[in-house]
Amino acid sequence: MKLAYWFACLAWVAAPAWPQGAGEVRGSVVDARGGEALGNVQVLLVGGPFRATTDSHGGFRIPSVTPGDYVLNVSTVGYHLLKRPFHLGAGEVKEFEIILTADTLRQTDTVEVKAGPFDTPHEDSPSTLTLAGNDAKNLGSVLADDPLRAVEDLPGVTSNNDFDARFSVRGADFSRIGLFVDGVLLHEPFHTIEGQSVEGSGTAFNADMVEKMQLYEGAYPERYGDRSAGVLDVDLRDGSRTDTVVRVAASASNAGAMAEGPLGKKKRGSWLVAARKSYLQYLLERTFPNTTLVFGLEDAQGRLAYDLDSKNHVTLYVLESYSGLDRSSVKSTLGVNSLMEAGYHYTLANLGWRYTPTDKLMVTTHAAWMREKFGDDNPNDVSLGAGYYGEWVWNTTATWMWSSNGPLDAGWSMRRVRDGGYAQQFNSNVLSVQQRWDGTAEIDGGYVQQSYAALGGRLRLAGGVRWDRHSMDAVAVTSPAASATVKLTGSAQLQLGFGQYAQFPELSVLASTLGSRRLLPMRSNQAIAALEQRVGQRSRVRLETYNRADRDLIYQPFYDPRILNGKVFSPPLNPLYYNSLRGYARGAEIFLQRTSANRFTGWVSYAFGRTEDRDGISGARFVSDWDQRHTINIYAGYRLRPSVNLSARSSWGSGFPIPGFLDTVGSSYYLTNVRNSQRLGTYNRTDVRVNRAWTHDKWKLTLYGEVINLTNRTNYLFESLNSFNTKTGQAYVTVDTMFPILPSAGLVFER
Repeated sequence: MKLAYWFACLAWVAAPAWPQGAGEVRGSVVDARGGEALGNVQVLLVGGPFRATTDSHGGFRIPSVTPGDYVLNVSTVGYHLLKRPFHLGAGEVKEFEIILTADTLRQTDTVEVKAGPFDTPHEDSPSTLTLAGNDAKNLGSVLADDPLRAVEDLPGVTSNNDFDARFSVRGADFSRIGLFVDGVLLHEPFHTIEGQSVEGSGTAFNADMVEKMQLYEGAYPERYGDRSAGVLDVDLRDGSRTDTVVRVAASASNAGAMAEGPLGKKKRGSWLVAARKSYLQYLLERTFPNTTLVFGLEDAQGRLAYDLDSKNHVTLYVLESYSGLDRSSVKSTLGVNSLMEAGYHYTLANLGWRYTPTDKLMVTTHAAWMREKFGDDNPNDVSLGAGYYGEWVWNTTATWMWSSNGPLDAGWSMRRVRDGGYAQQFNSNVLSVQQRWDGTAEIDGGYVQQSYAALGGRLRLAGGVRWDRHSMDAVAVTSPAASATVKLTGSAQLQLGFGQYAQFPELSVLASTLGSRRLLPMRSNQAIAALEQRVGQRSRVRLETYNRADRDLIYQPFYDPRILNGKVFSPPLNPLYYNSLRGYARGAEIFLQRTSANRFTGWVSYAFGRTEDRDGISGARFVSDWDQRHTINIYAGYRLRPSVNLSARSSWGSGFPIPGFLDTVGSSYYLTNVRNSQRLGTYNRTDVRVNRAWTHDKWKLTLYGEVINLTNRTNYLFESLNSFNTKTGQAYVTVDTMFPILPSAGLVFER
């Protein structure tokens, strides 16, 4: 007993003196998107040596805090810095519930309530992939910081072009994939240069303004019209209603600034403005000195959001972007049909109004205007092409919860389109017009869709019909669609979907000297079956099979030279467009995915697909230009410490066909009688990225480092067929290489 007594006395003497009247600060930290508890988050009190790191349950505790005034700073890499001032009294225990928002999302003090990390708001499509937050930021790359490049790495998506933000889904090119932004179908919202044999592109809207992106790879809902293969639905975010935030960014390829904050004294709205300018062209000029993909870009955009009252909410989004090419420094090396100066100008304005008269009815209306202008000049200042595209859009959608078992959705849209332009080139030193188009049309459409849940939510059904009409070809189409989800067990479900879809030809084809006003809309029938097994709350394994039957696709049967009846066929100068192509796309995809704001997030996916087409005029049967049999996409992100996040992406593809009637003999190309018989070979690229954050009392600095093509793999890109020998059939083509190993870095300062 005496020994125990002396040990107790020694411990009392050695123990630090607790401040008289000391209090305690404790609480929890959660992610705004879904409410997941955030571990490994740094919590500190400005004005003293008090700090802590949240545990795996998001909790923190700072004991022995002296009374006084403090600012609670909560931060981790990839999230907005949160500052909350408070006063701690003597002996007081202060509790906080902290909501952190990802850097790319609107800063908020509320949690988005979700049934699960893989559940979508509508749940009316069997094939939906969602991308948002830090995953979208990491996949967009430091070099490009492009939201559509993030989509390129989703399961089942194929993209073998380092220079292009556009991608392919199940053997269909991007022109058949609808890009909807805030409910409006956009035409060409890119930084690009028209008139190139191979076009590079970047997304015009800023990645930091994107709230989330949903990709529908097939059998998508009726609310999306005028596309025949897939849909990418993008929701832009509002500005912060809590604090004024300023962000300045600079990287190896661009510089920009963004500011946002509350609107009005009562903070009933928000504002957000952003501007950026790229100098990627200087990097590409040194890496690819002969490419025409080197162009500069700049854009400015802004968004206002305001609650008129509890039932009416309005938004206004404005985008102004410009892309320019100037190759005057190498003028002496350019041919008469080469671009020396070119420009592409894109403008968008979108006014939205959401009306919720009751908790069972929501009506959303958008009125938008978009404009595109381009012009191309050769070294002699002769125009090789120019064009103008303009569109007025009005659409209204309504969701009525007339029954507790499911909503009724309906909508109507009107689009007034104007498109005009020309393309010309020199042939034997004579300037001749290749194509000219000019037309105006109205495209109207509407849909109705009923969803229904039964058996306690174990069965979900959705079915509807869509009607669309184009004024120029005077064709109306009706397209039904239906889907079903059956919960086989508490963690497994079977999903089925079917739909018919229609896409009208572009006005540049309908009103072209190469086209016809009698051209029909392109049609597709799509069917999907998927089996999904949830593994815990945040992981899943999914197997999906699909079949798409295409018909009336727009095609130029006599565009390509070839061997015909044993002789070289030289195409006419102006080959015509026909609805002569039909075909199919079939395949299966399987992936394992985990989504979490803590530790590991990502996926491993494999896709097999086969896409074949047949031309009804020439009789040619061939694999699609975008047919890639095997695709593997891998992404992994890991928040290592409160200030460090690691991520990596890897894509492998068996290769797209070389478009045209080409064969190889040794290293030479020759014309043949079979289209798309040769492929460039496999595509393989692995990128790694690290994000490192430093937090000060009033600001946060994040450094982004990235290595593109870590293994220095040489990937090839088919650029053009330049000429061919009419006697021997030998063809002369240009094949470019893409990014070598390329390090890049960037930083963002936030206050």
